[in-house]
Amino acid sequence: MNSNTFRMPAAALLATGAVALLTASPASATGGSGTGPASGGKAGAVVLRAGLDVGLLGKAVHVPLQATLNEVSAPAAAEKTALTVTLDGAEQGKPVSVLRADVATAKATADAHRAQAESNLANAEVHVPGLPLLSLIRVEKVTSKAVCEAGRKPVATSNVLGAVTVLGKKVTLSAGGPTKVEVPGVGLVNLELSGTQTTSTTAAAAALRLKVAVNPLNLNVAQVDGEVVLAEAHCEAPAAPAPNAPADVKAQTGPASPAGLAETGGGSATPYLAGGALLLGVGGGAVVLTRRGRAS
Repeated sequence: MNSNTFRMPAAALLATGAVALLTASPASATGGSGTGPASGGKAGAVVLRAGLDVGLLGKAVHVPLQATLNEVSAPAAAEKTALTVTLDGAEQGKPVSVLRADVATAKATADAHRAQAESNLANAEVHVPGLPLLSLIRVEKVTSKAVCEAGRKPVATSNVLGAVTVLGKKVTLSAGGPTKVEVPGVGLVNLELSGTQTTSTTAAAAALRLKVAVNPLNLNVAQVDGEVVLAEAHCEAPAAPAPNAPADVKAQTGPASPAGLAETGGGSATPYLAGGALLLGVGGGAVVLTRRGRAS
């Protein structure tokens, strides 16, 4: 089993749905019972996101295939191991099984202290129209996780574990750039370890990103182009609690701490004793002045 934990430049991540959600508007689902939209954290996850353009053979028609599997916003969890879509005119009108997996889970939680999301895929196969028998990609396990805590630096991780097979070819992935897989008469796939990105308050991760261009030339499909992303997770930290100003002022101006009193031998009566000594001193001075005045 091989494991890859990686961090790619921000420019390579901006094309993924997870990173796009780093700038989610306040309308996104939030957790917690704070006083405003900024008081609770935000989190979301999706197991698979596909954005494909399917060109139908012999027709000047392009059909979009937009699909997601197990997309959740906090607080929520989802577990569904099969995603089937139907495209009119493609594969003779039969349903297209886009994803089959043994495990396909997405989970997101958020409250006033922490926002967290994670997605997992195990023994998964992704298919596109026109290739019913040949999988676009097969993976043993991919995971992504994003954790955002109030007042702490967000953390994002992605892992690809085990073998990866693209268009029937076993491939070795590299964090240094895309892996190109080309099969004559079938198509071309550029496969990237998509990676992670964090800011001071947000985190996003996506395990794999595939740029797809296949040309099966059968089943009424001429060309399939687009992108498939596996295992996304993103979060936004809750607002850090504001300092308690009254408590700070009290701490600065209140009576000395017990430790300080112990060091000086004082107690709760110390201020009064000090005040009495001052009055005695003043009174003594007044008596001396009075006596001097009478003597003169």
